[in-house]
Amino acid sequence: MNRRTLAFYTCAAAALSLTLAPSRVAADTHEADIVVYGGVPCGIAAAITAAREGVKVILIEPTKHVGGLSTSGINTAESEHMLKWTIGGFADEFYRRLGDHYGSGKPEYYFESSVAEKVYLEMLQEAKVDVRYGASVEAVTKDGTKITAITLTDGTQLTAKVFVDAGYEGDLMARAGVKYAVGRESKAEFGEEAAGIRFDKEPRKARTVDAEGKLLPGISAWAKDLKEGNAHRAPMNYNFRFTVAKDPALQVPIPKPKHYDASRYALLGGWLRNQTAQGKEVKLKDIVDPYKRRNGKFELNNKQSAIFSLGHFGGQFDWPDASYAERARIYEDHMDYTLGLLHYLAHDEAVPPNVQEEMKGLGLHKDEFADNGHLPYQLYVREARRMRGVYVMKQQDVQTDLRKPDSIGMSSHFIDCHHVQRVALNEDEFVNEGRIWRMGYANEIPYRALTPQPTECTNLLVPGAASYTHVAFCTLRLESVWMITGHAAGIASAMAAKENSEVQKVNVPALQEKLRAQNQVVNFIPGLPEKCEHLNGPPEF
Repeated sequence: MNRRTLAFYTCAAAALSLTLAPSRVAADTHEADIVVYGGVPCGIAAAITAAREGVKVILIEPTKHVGGLSTSGINTAESEHMLKWTIGGFADEFYRRLGDHYGSGKPEYYFESSVAEKVYLEMLQEAKVDVRYGASVEAVTKDGTKITAITLTDGTQLTAKVFVDAGYEGDLMARAGVKYAVGRESKAEFGEEAAGIRFDKEPRKARTVDAEGKLLPGISAWAKDLKEGNAHRAPMNYNFRFTVAKDPALQVPIPKPKHYDASRYALLGGWLRNQTAQGKEVKLKDIVDPYKRRNGKFELNNKQSAIFSLGHFGGQFDWPDASYAERARIYEDHMDYTLGLLHYLAHDEAVPPNVQEEMKGLGLHKDEFADNGHLPYQLYVREARRMRGVYVMKQQDVQTDLRKPDSIGMSSHFIDCHHVQRVALNEDEFVNEGRIWRMGYANEIPYRALTPQPTECTNLLVPGAASYTHVAFCTLRLESVWMITGHAAGIASAMAAKENSEVQKVNVPALQEKLRAQNQVVNFIPGLPEKCEHLNGPPEF
């Protein structure tokens, strides 16, 4: 094993040491056939589809709300970058339930967070899934390759025949001693053209250092210290997806951050002053992307082409393997960064008056996240850990080697990776690093990518932090696709529980037949397109 590969796997060993550490006596013990960890769309799909098979299911959601980013500000299925025919099974059912809510009689791929949560809760209640909120996985107890119990941070202990880790971070998987990767593989490791460190072709002109020659906040390194194509420890950037309104009647004020530091935005300020000096007009949309949604709502996202935007470049580096306490600190830092940026745009003297006025015209939407100060519940963790399972999906698998004998669903999203970091070329130029944007092809997702190596764990499925390289993961990391893998994991876990079988030994042809009967799109459909040659923009609301 080379040094780069070893670096990816040391985190698994660290997580295993936590697993084997003694834990306090459980305050409460609960038994189920299936325990699903993570009330995100992937976990909801797994829990509901398993429960419909007649097994007892407990769904663990560490926060106070189910739905993940679908109920925390991402109000799209991202179908504008996909082939809609690949969205079947539970995912299609969910979007059709949204259509019922909106009275359209068809799947609705653009929605509101509060409506998505309402629909998810209705579906969970109908399936009689036992949902537990507010505690995270602390430790995993194993007998050989079999998980016998998990202990949560509130002391609760859960036993089950099969466990499903549907979370964004793969916390259950890691504590079960399953190998995983973090960050980006090198080009050489799997022969992927788009892998590793990637410098944008166009440098950005802005002062990169302060008066003492130190790199400004938001710039991670000097380009000379990085090599194109090498592995790198960090995933793509994270940001919050605020829901805002332009209509004053729908607004509440955007709060100032707890810790405001204007120097965090010195790079942006220098660029704005430079633009003003050159007589170039700047608009708010040059910095922040507002997506128009339903009922007077706008969704804010990181803008890829901006000099500075909502993506907190560098702030995400330590999240995947961080402790829960450290993640809370990183979360607050992202919130301070985001609210600080919006405050800066509305009030700092470096910001042109027209941009200040545009920013002051926005407010948080009063109908969303009312129990959280109208701020979204979750940080958009685009990517964290990724399992090293029985089969590792690579760039080739999502662009050329598209068919798999053990397919359990399909994806078709573009290979879409947001930037990872900014790196200084010199004192007056920087370049963004990490972006990938490649044609999307329909590709079959193998069951083997959801299963750990049998020598590591035999009663765990991982449909969230699945076995993908960084490049390939960029086609999986959509809630619509995660519901597809969650659906498959739900049915497979129920089959394994009923048959007392190892998850790696589930009868795949029987699994595929069950999924097809439930309208999951398992394989290519003759006559339908295989690649997304044209992007479909969102409808006007």
